[in-house]
Amino acid sequence: MRAVQAYRFALDLTPSQERVVLAHVGAARVAHNWALAWVKAVMDQRAAERTYGVPDDQLTPAMSWSLPALRKAWNAVKAQVAPWWAQCSKEAFNTGLDALARALKNWADSRCGKRAGRMVGFPRFKSRRRSTPSVRFTTGAIRVEPDRTHVVLPRLGRLKLHESARKLARRLDAGTARIMSATVRRDGGRWHVAFCVEVDRAERRPSLPNATVGVDVGIRHLAVLSTGELVPNPRHLDQAQRRLRALGRSLSRKVGPDRRTGRRPSNRWQRAQARLGRAHARVANLRRDGVHKLTTRLTRKHATIVVEDLNVAGMLANPRLARHIADAGFAELRRQLTYKTTWNGGRLVVADRWYPSSKTCSGCGAVKTKLALSEREYECEACGLILDRDLNAARNLAALAAKTDTAGSGPVAGRGADHKTRFGGQVAMKRQPGTASAGQTGTVPPQGGTTYDRVLTKAH
Repeated sequence: MRAVQAYRFALDLTPSQERVVLAHVGAARVAHNWALAWVKAVMDQRAAERTYGVPDDQLTPAMSWSLPALRKAWNAVKAQVAPWWAQCSKEAFNTGLDALARALKNWADSRCGKRAGRMVGFPRFKSRRRSTPSVRFTTGAIRVEPDRTHVVLPRLGRLKLHESARKLARRLDAGTARIMSATVRRDGGRWHVAFCVEVDRAERRPSLPNATVGVDVGIRHLAVLSTGELVPNPRHLDQAQRRLRALGRSLSRKVGPDRRTGRRPSNRWQRAQARLGRAHARVANLRRDGVHKLTTRLTRKHATIVVEDLNVAGMLANPRLARHIADAGFAELRRQLTYKTTWNGGRLVVADRWYPSSKTCSGCGAVKTKLALSEREYECEACGLILDRDLNAARNLAALAAKTDTAGSGPVAGRGADHKTRFGGQVAMKRQPGTASAGQTGTVPPQGGTTYDRVLTKAH
């Protein structure tokens, strides 16, 4: 099976090598900003001519936003715009132009409805201090040295790795991998190189080929499995809050930059900002490591994994839970399960966003009309089942896999995406004055979701 994946390694650059890398990053930024200014000038000129009543056939000729067109225009003026262009690799300028071409395409597709999701804004100019330093190489000498502790990149030469690249080197030596590109990027004060590699992966099968597991993610526990296993939520951000607050207060006492007056930041402010960035990078690395280990273990063991299609963007609208939800990394867990199930020969079933997994009894199938977030135990009035709320939801998700043979990651719930809870089986009804007994079942008009569901979807 052919797959495209990335291998990311930390770099140990010398001061001279870092200056060369920063020069390439600056070249990419210059090309991006020049091309963006050119595009804006043409668009503004055509808009101004339309206000004067100029016919469309007499307007300033429109320009193409494709990468070849931007590259051709840049090559025509690079000697005047950047007389030092020969000191940097052509891939540096191509990095900035390619980023602009993608951004313009996403903006245009979003405006005309071809791109799903939120509206994409018009590209902005890149700042030397605010933008993330990054440069991408697609051609030239890109290889891993035989000692597996050095890599060679065009114009940058031989760079030392902070860790061994044996995992990638073994595949390259065996002929089962081909490097497509290499990206040098600075994250959290450290430089990394990421190789985009086309890999010939061996066919794999889960250790339990007939096993199905439902995964209910949450804040109290990162994941609750239908097998009864509770995966604790490490809460890396909460544990680091004390140090992050101290570093933030220390940074606020330093003389920082001021865009209004053009004031440059002090050296102490830059060092304090670097310390704060490293602390945030450590939290991100710990979270990424935990999610990778969990998803790898699940996909290698279980043949079918069922998760929910959560409205994470709506959840982040809740100010009380936003930080905890972001710290858990729900979207990243779903993303990793999507491609790792394919790599390991399994399948991922995604329950519909409005599937009432928490309000449905995993024993008899009765559905509650409402279930407050504060109710951590599910109590069924129909059969008397008392079970942890998250474990009950995980078991319902696992049972959903038996109702469909659909492979892939499309939403599956047995009914359309409707925010109202509809009932396919029995309905648990609490006894009200003048009604039947509490255990009697009947038909209840469709009600809205739980209070928590309405809060999460309020922004939508």
